[in-house]
Amino acid sequence: MASRNFYIQLIVRVLLLTATALGLAFTAVKTWYLLLFFSIVALVGQVYDLIRFINSTNRKIAYFFDAIKNEDFTLRFPERVTIKSFKELNQSLNRVNGLIQEVHLQLQVREKYYQEILKQANIGIMTFNEKGHILFSNPTLEKLFNYSPLNHIKQLRQIDPKLHQVFESFRPFERKLFQLTNEREQIHLALKSTQVVLDEKPLLLVVVQDINEELDEKETESWIRLIRVLTHEIMNTITPITSISESILKYYYKGNDEIVEQLDKDKIKSAARGLEVIKNQGNDLMGFVQSYRSFLNVPKPDKKIVDAKKLFEKVQVLMQLDLEDGIEIKWIQLSENLEFFIDEKQLTQVLINLVKNAIHSLENQPSGLIEVIAGINAKNRKYIAIKDNGPGIPEDMMDEIFVPFFTTKEKGTGVGLSLSRQIIQLHGGSLKLYSKPNVETTFTLTF
Repeated sequence: MASRNFYIQLIVRVLLLTATALGLAFTAVKTWYLLLFFSIVALVGQVYDLIRFINSTNRKIAYFFDAIKNEDFTLRFPERVTIKSFKELNQSLNRVNGLIQEVHLQLQVREKYYQEILKQANIGIMTFNEKGHILFSNPTLEKLFNYSPLNHIKQLRQIDPKLHQVFESFRPFERKLFQLTNEREQIHLALKSTQVVLDEKPLLLVVVQDINEELDEKETESWIRLIRVLTHEIMNTITPITSISESILKYYYKGNDEIVEQLDKDKIKSAARGLEVIKNQGNDLMGFVQSYRSFLNVPKPDKKIVDAKKLFEKVQVLMQLDLEDGIEIKWIQLSENLEFFIDEKQLTQVLINLVKNAIHSLENQPSGLIEVIAGINAKNRKYIAIKDNGPGIPEDMMDEIFVPFFTTKEKGTGVGLSLSRQIIQLHGGSLKLYSKPNVETTFTLTF
């Protein structure tokens, strides 16, 4: 309605302007100088009125948008005007101004609410731009770093030069661990980064968490599990040695610790068999200790670019002798030209160990299937998954399966899985287990 009235008034003014121009031309032809003068004055006045009429509307709209841009919602347009179109336009602008003001106030309340949540969060949060300028850091982060205020990541050099290097080299979706040492204590920090975009400018959001308590709990839990397994293995080996040694000693002593001078052949044979058992148990114990030493002395990976297809072909050849009848292995590469930056020897050892475990789990099971899958997951991280359709791993053993020397096999040492996880961790990756009994068991190596 406002726009229609505006156009009507505009058309009337244009028509009057046209009529005045025609009258001006007519008086000029007739040489009516007095009317010509009045026609010129009328024409100038109408042109000025037309410009003022148009500019008044444009000026109001310009003022309106400038006020909105400057977050000034006090601007009000007069609604008691004689021109109906202007009145309706002013009412519309005032109504829109009120709505925008209401939305702005709601956003301010929400922003204040979210900022309060970030301030009270028990994890550190920081955002900084490509130039290293810190746009936000909550009090928890400043408390963890014992530094305030934080305006630029270069200030982290004053806390720890290595901490500054970590933040400077951070890339989106990276995870890092850092041990911060200050005059008060040592803090283990877990850092995770995420990319956010604000006003079309990329920012890096880093979440920092103190994991000292979690590490202490896990460390104590791991020690308890390890000691339990070590105690079990050592006692199983030493108990027969002690028992047999006592039996043999009885052959040589009689009452009051008197040494027997002669032994019959049966006792000598029994003593020899007992010594042989003691020797075998000692060798088993030596082998157990040797496996412990190998677990502790894993060399640092010598990483190189390795093609996934060639890696699979190598493991496939090495596994041919271990493959049993009724078990099928599928080697699947989901991404073309897939490459891994790894120590080929160590990763080959890990894959062989995991595939062998899968083969052992499928013993005496018809239609056994093992799938070795290489690809890139939704987080753009490369992975290798070893999946089988065996009986799976019971839920109560899920936490024990990676404990060194824990094994469910009669002849197993219990080092394979823990050693495999250690190798993957040295590569900067992880080894995860998923098992659904009698359906699927999957070990996933993520790099």
